[in-house]
Amino acid sequence: MKGMERKSKEERGHPWNVSTREARAIQEKLRKKWEGTDRLGKFQTVAGLDATFVVTESQALRRKLDRWSRLREANQAIGCVVMYRFPEMLETVRAYAIVPLEFPYIPGLLSFREMPALLAALKKLKELPDVLFCDGHGYAHPRRFGLACHLGVLLDRVTIGCAKSMLIGKHGAIGEKGGSWAELVDERSGGERIGAAVRTRDGVRPVYVSQGNRVSLETAIRLTLEVSDGYRIPKPTRDADHFASEIKRTLLKGQLCKK
Repeated sequence: MKGMERKSKEERGHPWNVSTREARAIQEKLRKKWEGTDRLGKFQTVAGLDATFVVTESQALRRKLDRWSRLREANQAIGCVVMYRFPEMLETVRAYAIVPLEFPYIPGLLSFREMPALLAALKKLKELPDVLFCDGHGYAHPRRFGLACHLGVLLDRVTIGCAKSMLIGKHGAIGEKGGSWAELVDERSGGERIGAAVRTRDGVRPVYVSQGNRVSLETAIRLTLEVSDGYRIPKPTRDADHFASEIKRTLLKGQLCKK
């Protein structure tokens, strides 16, 4: 997908500066387009995506903020993407974008806060990756439409949610060996399977994998393990996270230099 065709895909969708009620309605509407079965086809590229937030200008100077205050009061978002050739997992390109934040920090609606920056970063690539790994949840979400689902539906791309912590649900015991996993279920919905707790390396804490779009849970788990490289966090989202932190540090250093 190249040029104007890719641009039209990314710009198609909905406004991002909306009310909480409108955001939930958008999630419910788009969820009807969600695909939870494999429609991957042959693919050659994968990417990791992550977003971080910064408090800049006068807000940054008012007082020292704790982590939750920084999340609530941030006024800019940094979206990062790192792309690889698959299955070699050789990096081919990376890009970032910094955009003003238009949506408040509301758990369950974080895609409205992160996606404008992620879409802006993806727009800088000459070609969209075939499979996108998101540092966040997909189907394992109160309305079954987390960031990975939202991004996958809007772009009509294969997406996988790979989060560091649980949002909802519970799971049973997991074997200590890397590759072991247990179903993540939502007992409030009759024990519905919404994702999996996956151990990517012997003895480490699990990550939480869920379907984003156009992929089954079993395939999402398999691909997550295939792009893991001996660390707890799979390579695509780990690299995207480090890249986002690097850009954030550089931005803040630049901010300090101006003062």
